[in-house]
Amino acid sequence: MKKLIVVLTVLLVAVSVLFAGCSSDTKPDTKALDKKAGTTKVTSGTKYLSIGTGSVTGVYYPLGGTLASIVTNKVPGYSCAAESTGGAVENAALLIDGKLDLGFVAASTLYDAQHGLNSFKGKDGTKVQALFSFFPEVVQILSLDKSIKKIPDLKGKKVAVGAAGSGTEVMARAILQIYGMSYDDIKEDFLGFGDAATGLKDNTVDAAFTWAGIPTASILELCATHNISMISFSDDELKKLMKVSAYCVPAKITKKSYPKMYEDAQSFSIPAIICANANLDDKFVYDFMVQVFSNTEILAKTHERGADLSLKTALDGLNGVTLHPGAKKFFKEKGLLK
Repeated sequence: MKKLIVVLTVLLVAVSVLFAGCSSDTKPDTKALDKKAGTTKVTSGTKYLSIGTGSVTGVYYPLGGTLASIVTNKVPGYSCAAESTGGAVENAALLIDGKLDLGFVAASTLYDAQHGLNSFKGKDGTKVQALFSFFPEVVQILSLDKSIKKIPDLKGKKVAVGAAGSGTEVMARAILQIYGMSYDDIKEDFLGFGDAATGLKDNTVDAAFTWAGIPTASILELCATHNISMISFSDDELKKLMKVSAYCVPAKITKKSYPKMYEDAQSFSIPAIICANANLDDKFVYDFMVQVFSNTEILAKTHERGADLSLKTALDGLNGVTLHPGAKKFFKEKGLLK
């Protein structure tokens, strides 16, 4: 088990440098926000802010657009725009460099940044600070073959491991290593999940790795016509993992998310965190968080992942990292911090 935990730790450190937003075509629901809040006129005294998201087809982008609208419409004296970026790792780097004010950052990437690990070696990671945990992104390994329930069941199978060099592919390689396996034990195919889903349907792929918020749209599309099997991690593996990687959060994958799943499964997630440059005004951060948590229904309408935002999970994955002072004040008032 000690070997398992060491490998799991290496896995999460390696993947953190490649973590990015997951896929969606949803557009920001700014009309809903404007209808509720009205339109704030931009004056000469307005301070302009930017929030780093991810690909325009990802989850970060539409939710970032709504967060920007909340700033512009609900926080007097500020205007904000969502910027499309390369995702979590780039956002952390831009926040450190002062080129972004706010941004989506994976909990693992935030930990690396603040502790000077991996791609953040030699950088002043104290300049990026956490505001709140937004939603979980879950490791999902699936098949149409009911007999594939555990990682060892992948031996000899045709497995889509993600695009070469992607966060998903790094994750796949490391998870196989946990079980003493490598690509020599499977027939790997470097496919993104869209192509992998097609491969599963056409029987050219036996199983596929993906890493995204649940329910994942492409998996739902697959479930429309096929039953699926989801690989599960044991209770003991998840408990040990949590002890060495505080930013990981256990995740259940149930038939509520995927009705045509043969059995419920256990996995883990690394939350997406809203972060800020450390120099961002404390009062603004506090006011921003007040408005965000007062407008959760708008975020829920923007994207399904927006419905995950809750005070109950707002500190998930934030053990071992520094919160912005404005966020600390907010959480103390809510009784979540001492």
